[in-house]
Amino acid sequence: MTVAASGPGFSVRDIPFSYRGSWFGFSPVIAEKTYAQDVHLVSHQTGMHPVLRLVPAADAGVTATPHLLTWSGDGGRIDLAYESADTVRLRGRGLGLRLTAADPDLTPFSGPYFYHDPVDGSFVFTVYQTGRRYRITVLGGQAVPLGTQALGTAERGVTLAGDWEIALEEYETARAPYGGADTFEQVVKAARAEFDAFAAAVAPWRSEATPAAELAAYVLWSATVRPAGFVTRPAVLMSKHWMDKVWSWDHCFNAMALADGLPELAWDQFRLPFDHQDAAGALPDSVTHSEILYNFVKPPIHGWALGRMPKGGQDEIYRLLERWTTFWLTARRVPGHELPHYQHGNDSGWDNATTFDPGRVVETADLAAFLVLQMRELARRAPDPDAAARWSGAADRMRDALLAELWTGDRFVARCAHSGATWSSSSLLDLMPIVLGGELPEPVHTALAARIAEHLTAFGPATEHPSSEHYQDDGYWRGPIWAPSTVLIEDGLRRAGHTATADEISARFRRLCEQSGFAENFDARTGEGLRDRAYTWTASAYLILAAAHERRRRRH
Repeated sequence: MTVAASGPGFSVRDIPFSYRGSWFGFSPVIAEKTYAQDVHLVSHQTGMHPVLRLVPAADAGVTATPHLLTWSGDGGRIDLAYESADTVRLRGRGLGLRLTAADPDLTPFSGPYFYHDPVDGSFVFTVYQTGRRYRITVLGGQAVPLGTQALGTAERGVTLAGDWEIALEEYETARAPYGGADTFEQVVKAARAEFDAFAAAVAPWRSEATPAAELAAYVLWSATVRPAGFVTRPAVLMSKHWMDKVWSWDHCFNAMALADGLPELAWDQFRLPFDHQDAAGALPDSVTHSEILYNFVKPPIHGWALGRMPKGGQDEIYRLLERWTTFWLTARRVPGHELPHYQHGNDSGWDNATTFDPGRVVETADLAAFLVLQMRELARRAPDPDAAARWSGAADRMRDALLAELWTGDRFVARCAHSGATWSSSSLLDLMPIVLGGELPEPVHTALAARIAEHLTAFGPATEHPSSEHYQDDGYWRGPIWAPSTVLIEDGLRRAGHTATADEISARFRRLCEQSGFAENFDARTGEGLRDRAYTWTASAYLILAAAHERRRRRH
């Protein structure tokens, strides 16, 4: 199988072919950094599970656009399009297809059971891993069943040859016989219209000057799932590869990218982790279909993000944000200390940053800066003057403590919450207080801006200084360029008046995405996309920066 992009399309090795609301997609990526030879239907209910394998009868190249997946070879072709979030249509013209269970093993408690339904003549896979059924209804041509229903290892599925057409549905226990009346062409046209409307809403400013905008919109659109399991709202997963969760800071960037064009969907993104806020006020580390994790938290950037959200829901949002902030001020402050602490690098979102090498329970400057911004936002949204004054005073005290206790005159240090020992590192994390913008004294934000400039490569700000002995090209937060740090730094520099540096960071990151797509992170020296290659907060960062750049350009 040859996987390639065509025209405005994309490679399914990088970005799964999927549809807004669907819990499954089509990709050869079947596990973390694991690529199959053939395209699979991969479900994200109860985890990431390859369910069905799609094998053309002859060698065929695969191309994808937002509305159509196509195999072409040996004088024939197969087309696949979504009819709805849980139904796809496939059509073959002169090219056959073998559609089989991805897992050939059947035991009493695992594996795919396959049967021919006597009610409507369809073929059905029942899959233990997802707890769902996958039904094939023949609309044209003939399907020949494969394999045996006995326990053990065997190929189970159907073959289709010549000219044929089928509908493939995902459902739970029972469903009326397939009754779709639209032609395949009508299905394709409707899918294209669905995506075009989304792209027009999210990126109405797109042009030849923003060549990655439409693909960025597709990454968000196709990674969106309908409510199911613990996912209480329509949600943009971080990816429909293996990073198929909503983490409690990633969601903020997706909400911001959607805010102008699709405010209701944007609020769903912002609110989803708050639906699982615990009794202490903490947000979960992550939420996905069948799992909520509270073993870590994520940094409180929510006040910063809230200032960039559409108006609405102020009273409820205030209450939720107040509880989240109070968690940090009570559960994460040593008695007598003004500054809060992380319990692990994972709490910061910068899991293995070198800031945490000397210790894990650490008072850091970025955390204090985020909470200052969050308390400022609470003061703006407070229901009465007394509450506003209380939050303003708390923000002032934390800002003053940040500067008095962690600023050395040319840099911020981190401090052990137990011993009080301090240290500095070569991590970009130490420079994140630039998010305070003009609230920092001029000498402080100017020194931070100069240090940030030292982290810049041709592609953007490296998360570890490139000359550091700890720098690694694929070192997660020890070198690679990440979208969230880039957006936060660009915004803080701009608000501090360092617009030239902010403009340069924005331009370099936008070019990086246009060159290397929307990877989880990027090699800071080469610009190569690393890890998960269809990461939504990266696509959102591109849309946020491109939209802002277009607004500035058009003003001038």
